[in-house]
Amino acid sequence: MKTTLNFDDRLIKAAKVRAAEDGEPLTRLIERAIRQYLQPPRRTEEPFKLKLVTKKTRTLPGVDVADRNSLYDIMDGLD
Repeated sequence: MKTTLNFDDRLIKAAKVRAAEDGEPLTRLIERAIRQYLQPPRRTEEPFKLKLVTKKTRTLPGVDVADRNSLYDIMDGLD
């Protein structure tokens, strides 16, 4: 398919030089560049991993963590 595009002169000159260095027609170089641009991005980063920090602690006297209301009462009194 033939298409007319207007490129910056410096860009086309650089592309022609690169195509000549690679021994390929300018059209093929532009096709490869467009195909590469249209590819979905590759995930090169490692996925985020949450590192949990745990610490052995003791509960305060009178705190029953199974009793939410008494726990709230105690926390309110710590202000």
